[in-house]
Amino acid sequence: MDQPTMGLSVAGLRAAVAAAAPAGGEPGGPRRPGRLPGVEIPDRRTLITLGGPLAVALLLWAIAVATVDVSDLSAFGLTKELPLVYWLGLAVLTGGFWHCVRDPLRSNLWPLAYTVGLLVFERATQAVVYPTPLYAWAWKHDAVIEHLIDAGRLQRGPELAEMAVYDQWPGFFAAQAAVVKLTGAENALAFMAWWPLLSSLLMVLPLLLIYRTFTQDRRLVWTGVWIFSVANWVGQDYFSPQSMAFLLYLGVIAVALRRAEAPAPGRRARQIVWTALLVPLIAAIVVSHQLTPVMLVVSLAALCVMGRYRDWTLVIVLVLVFAAWNLTASLPFLREAVPDMIKSFGDVSSNLERGYGSVPTGSGALFASWAARILSALVVLLAAAGVFLGGKPLRTRARPLLLLAGVPPLLAIANGYGSEMIFRVLMFMLPFLAFFAAAALLPVTRAAGTSRAAAGADRPRPATGVRYALVPAVVLTVLTALFVPSYMGKDRLSYFPPDEVKLVKDLLRTAPKGSMVVAAHRNYPAAYDRYWDVSHYWFLDDARFHVDQIVKEPAKTLASDMSGVRAPGEAYFLYTRAQVANSEMNGLLTVEQMQSIEKDVAASPLFEKVASNSAGAVYRLKSSAGRAS
Repeated sequence: MDQPTMGLSVAGLRAAVAAAAPAGGEPGGPRRPGRLPGVEIPDRRTLITLGGPLAVALLLWAIAVATVDVSDLSAFGLTKELPLVYWLGLAVLTGGFWHCVRDPLRSNLWPLAYTVGLLVFERATQAVVYPTPLYAWAWKHDAVIEHLIDAGRLQRGPELAEMAVYDQWPGFFAAQAAVVKLTGAENALAFMAWWPLLSSLLMVLPLLLIYRTFTQDRRLVWTGVWIFSVANWVGQDYFSPQSMAFLLYLGVIAVALRRAEAPAPGRRARQIVWTALLVPLIAAIVVSHQLTPVMLVVSLAALCVMGRYRDWTLVIVLVLVFAAWNLTASLPFLREAVPDMIKSFGDVSSNLERGYGSVPTGSGALFASWAARILSALVVLLAAAGVFLGGKPLRTRARPLLLLAGVPPLLAIANGYGSEMIFRVLMFMLPFLAFFAAAALLPVTRAAGTSRAAAGADRPRPATGVRYALVPAVVLTVLTALFVPSYMGKDRLSYFPPDEVKLVKDLLRTAPKGSMVVAAHRNYPAAYDRYWDVSHYWFLDDARFHVDQIVKEPAKTLASDMSGVRAPGEAYFLYTRAQVANSEMNGLLTVEQMQSIEKDVAASPLFEKVASNSAGAVYRLKSSAGRAS
């Protein structure tokens, strides 16, 4: 082949690529000069206009977290302590995101960079400003991992009481124990504060896969991801089995939806391969969490019944794995739990109740609660609007997402899930609501799979004017701002200062085997450390009449409750700052009542103070107080 012929071939190839390249990398649209499909080569102006706001926002965030003071949190949590530069940075970040995402020809790298920046604002702030990890439940999970590493296995039996359930769903803990060993970390405390950021970053991938199944408009995809991120205030992204299970749930749903797009020839073989590849994810969900497998079974079955996804193989495999685990490893728990499950079935009002001790009390708690409610309500309203404003082609094409958003409320029929069902329902609905909420802010665009000819008359255009440029920016800014009090507004009861950690750790390190620790509530760090040989009693879990008796005669009643501890074990009363905050903010006991209990114990001859610092005190029941020998 001579040189002229070679030149024509290359030119022809370039022309073919140019003709096939989409708008911004989508099939059937023109591309800008000098750009490969889906890739934007930024010039200086682009770097300034798109990269500038991101850089400024991250700089303001760095200044904010370096200057914030968390030594004395108010009832408004971290929300009130964040300096003005944090809020300015969040506004700049949101405005920069909408400026870059509203142009459908923009590269995916820019909205990705802004989304990562958003997650840094949302999920990294607490990890940076607090010297210790948040959430008593996260500390509880660290205790389970520590026991698994020390004992080499999770123990089963009645001696572990409620903690025996963790042996029956050990997937998350076994995985984290392996991470601790592989990294050489002392324990999971070394990294668990960063888990919300990590899990949220990983969740972006299945969300992109799900949204890209139903639209080729990048604006809709990335705006949906943004709305999900700012509306996901429920707090289930902390160091927990449900956070990992939810991530895997979205992964399975993403693959199931995308492989439904496969063409007919050879489809059966591909389905078998994909089912085999998904089995490890399914098994990880089943052995890690109780509720998520149920949600996954119902969701996949609903898609099959609808006809959008007609392969029952994955559903059958999931049911078999789920049944096998429940009839073997988790059977001890189910034997005790099934009667209560049957009793609560169909009682929707009770299943959605928050329960005693979980009702926000006080201005700070109420502000955070209402911010969360308003945020969720706005997303639901936007989603409802998006169903109609998104256009019939998108509405028809994305019908599976409507179905998946409608399935989670059915869980409220089955069980209350420890007064947390309303939060879990919202969490499972959110990925699909966010897609339609984003559609309400954007011009009508074509759905994925629309033919090129049909798409030619409705090619995505940059959002301009008040309706599609200004209003969405304002809406996104409001949603993003509401996330902060919704997610960080109750940090006063979730944060444990170093003095509180030291107080509890020292107690549990020195307490003899067989000892008992009595406290008002389990909301303190390391509350479950040594749960295998030290018992715990939280009196606010008792019936109200007994709590009233403790408030009336604290030292006498508590001494009686603690008198059954046998030597060489000791009985301790633990009073900490976080217990007071939790009791006050959830309407259990007032600050004055909690302080009165501690003062009565401190003045009683039945107890002696053995440790104290700025975060609380420890009192030991004296041997002469009638303890069992």
